[in-house]
Amino acid sequence: MLLKRLELVGFKSFADKTILEFPGGIAGIVGPNGSGKSNVLDAVRWILGEREAKNLRGDKAEDLIFAGTQKRPRMGMAQVSLIFDNSSGFFPVDFSEVSIVRRIDRDGISQYFLNKAEVRLKDIIDFFAKARLGTHGLTVINQGESDLFVKSTPKERREMIEEILGLRQYQIKKQEAQRKLKNTGINIDKVRVMLDEIGPHLRFLKKQTAKWEKLGETEKELNDLESVYFKNKLKEIFVGLEKFSPRLKEIDTALVHKNSELKVLHEQLSKVENSRPSNKAQLDSLQLKREELLNKKSVLEKELGRLEVKIEFSSNTEVDPKKAIVVLNDLKSVIKNLSEESDLIKIKTVLNEIFSKIDNFLQFGNEAGVSKELAEFKASKDKLSSQLSEIIKELENLKKMEFGFSADLESFNSEFRKSFQLVEAKKDEIAGLESEKNRIHFDTERFNLRMQDLETQISQAGKNINELKAGLENIEAVNIFEAERRIFKLRAEVASVGEIDQALLNEAKETETRFNFLSTQLADLEKASNDLSTLIKDLDIKIHNDFSSSLGKINEEFNKFFQLMFGGGKGKLYLEKPEPKKQVLPDEGLADEAQQAVKEPEADEEDDELSAGIDLELVIPRKKIKGLEMLSGGEKSLVSIAVLFALISVSPPPFLVLDEVDAALDEKNTRRFAELIKDFSKKSQFIIVTHNRSTMESSDVLYGVTMEEDGVSKVLSIKLD
Repeated sequence: MLLKRLELVGFKSFADKTILEFPGGIAGIVGPNGSGKSNVLDAVRWILGEREAKNLRGDKAEDLIFAGTQKRPRMGMAQVSLIFDNSSGFFPVDFSEVSIVRRIDRDGISQYFLNKAEVRLKDIIDFFAKARLGTHGLTVINQGESDLFVKSTPKERREMIEEILGLRQYQIKKQEAQRKLKNTGINIDKVRVMLDEIGPHLRFLKKQTAKWEKLGETEKELNDLESVYFKNKLKEIFVGLEKFSPRLKEIDTALVHKNSELKVLHEQLSKVENSRPSNKAQLDSLQLKREELLNKKSVLEKELGRLEVKIEFSSNTEVDPKKAIVVLNDLKSVIKNLSEESDLIKIKTVLNEIFSKIDNFLQFGNEAGVSKELAEFKASKDKLSSQLSEIIKELENLKKMEFGFSADLESFNSEFRKSFQLVEAKKDEIAGLESEKNRIHFDTERFNLRMQDLETQISQAGKNINELKAGLENIEAVNIFEAERRIFKLRAEVASVGEIDQALLNEAKETETRFNFLSTQLADLEKASNDLSTLIKDLDIKIHNDFSSSLGKINEEFNKFFQLMFGGGKGKLYLEKPEPKKQVLPDEGLADEAQQAVKEPEADEEDDELSAGIDLELVIPRKKIKGLEMLSGGEKSLVSIAVLFALISVSPPPFLVLDEVDAALDEKNTRRFAELIKDFSKKSQFIIVTHNRSTMESSDVLYGVTMEEDGVSKVLSIKLD
């Protein structure tokens, strides 16, 4: 890893963009007092994460921005950039070149950028801590602080050593873990207090809502049972409705065929009706004529009867009146019967009998001769008999004609009757199908009414019928009667509980939810606390082991460089001994917690070594000292320089920035210092502000800083062979 360059823009006296290239080894910065040499070191300290303006020789952050002069206006922001060559992979990022930028404006807004990506100050401090760089150690030593290690407190000395050993990153993690542990402990206490407050109230609420919790189970069973019950009823109705559909289709199909057949039969019947015989009118005329002839025949027969009586009286005057009356009555009866007879043959036979009786009755008169009157009567009788015979013949002809006409009509009637019967039979079939269809419609309507009733029940039960219709195929079959009995029983149990206080239930539910949430939070916090405690313990072990193992090596190097600087003597770093803690005996009157608090310091004895600072034990040749305050300024600087070289011997940082560290040294020690940094420049880069010739001669590159009339620092560079 190599620090390639430092870029300054608007930082303190460097108003213009200034670039300092560092090719490696030692870079010396020289210049007159007040030219701005130390501002270069302040820039490095600032970008490494320094947050205190007083450590950068200012009162506030705004003092870091070029304030302007009479000839140059002030600037609105200051920016410092450090660019590293990371081709060796020293920094844990996937870049061959790493750029760190810090920027601040006059509004106090400070920004950090890692390869142009904005990051937090914490991220930058962690980043440099892993690289053994920081603002608490000896990486950057400001002007007048060459004796920094000696005059620092033991705790500060330990921090310096830990930073240059790379343990600062673990200390940061430990401090972060301790902060989180403290906050976690506070949160644990808060959660426990809330749980202690909620617990009794939750128990009270649970006691109040116990019967309603059982009600929930009952309602769940009721809800499940109602769902199964309603699904079975729905399935039963759907199955019933489905079985009608095929039959209705069959009936509709059959009706179409039957109506087609009926139409054909109607057409056939129409054809038969159209084939009715055309002589019907003639037959009617014959029947009318026959009636007229029968009427004439009746009139003639009556007239003939009267004539026969007259002839009988005329031809037999001696006829016994009584016998004549008997004969007349007999004839009257025969004629009456004859008038009602329609059969011509019988009529003819009866007439012959009448003639015979009349002849027999009048035989006596014929023998005695007839008178003129009798002859007239007989002539009239013959005429009437002749007319009657003609009528009888005509009636016989009419009968023959009627018989012929009747045969044709009978054939038509037979065919018409047959066609009519077929039409009526087909109508009966259609009526039967219509009747069955109406019956099916009636049954369908009955199922629909059952469905409406079931929908009402489902709605009253607070269920969605569309949800119940889903999955009817796989529904478990139940005994409907038993299910109804169980539903009525469960509904009675729900009704017996009474009205539910929903507000109390909601409060109980919310309280239990909050209690469970807090319990979970407490468990998480306790786990986090345990994890943090474990992490802190592991970090303590890591820091302690690495520090302890390195302290021995540092002491060896420190003693060597101490003897080199002082021409003998002895130097040693050691952990300061903690002051013994006063043991307070527990008071019998104290509570257990108070007594435990009294005993707790004993448990912290392990931490004493981890927090112990660093003290110095020095033996200077030809001088007896009892304390560090007895050392001169030059001796303090020599001790601090010896410690610095001891530290970078054990754990060399990427670079060091020193501001006139050699100012308090004499010429001999200055040459020694120059030789040492020349030797160590093979492991670490050095950026040194100096006025010393020996130090300048050891530099690989010299930067001269001047300040012109406009009050702005300028940089000139000289590369030395």
